[in-house]
Amino acid sequence: MRYLLGVAVAVVAVPVYLSSQAPAPAQPRTPVSSAVFVDHDKVAAALAKGGPLVTASDVLVSGSHRDKPGQVEVHDKEMDVLYITDGTATFVTGGKMVGGKMSRPDQWLGTDITGGTTHKLVKGDVIVVPAGMPHWFKEVPGPLSYYVVKVVKP
Repeated sequence: MRYLLGVAVAVVAVPVYLSSQAPAPAQPRTPVSSAVFVDHDKVAAALAKGGPLVTASDVLVSGSHRDKPGQVEVHDKEMDVLYITDGTATFVTGGKMVGGKMSRPDQWLGTDITGGTTHKLVKGDVIVVPAGMPHWFKEVPGPLSYYVVKVVKP
């Protein structure tokens, strides 16, 4: 009898426990249809550590921070608009990605760019990278903070 009671409790308790451990389903993103305000404290935190500010189906805005180079990136459906708020970097655009591998749908990562254009980015600069164009923070000599606005193509 105790055995049956234990089995009954397990049959009820295990699914309840497992469902409480499962991550919540992702909410579908919708386009921006009204003004979005982000206060200065959240913006400062995002620029200091990196993090999202606005997440919608048609636009993503984030604060970013890095202190070392990154990988070559290509976004098939996202145009990047970068605004440098602090620091300097060598940024390469265009050319051909070397060693490109799909990291997730419509996103590619690589190891190098051949034939690209090199830009020296400094505080106050803006650079726009169209969807499908390789780009790369090749050199980051010190802390770099910047906004990224991703305009998403349907």
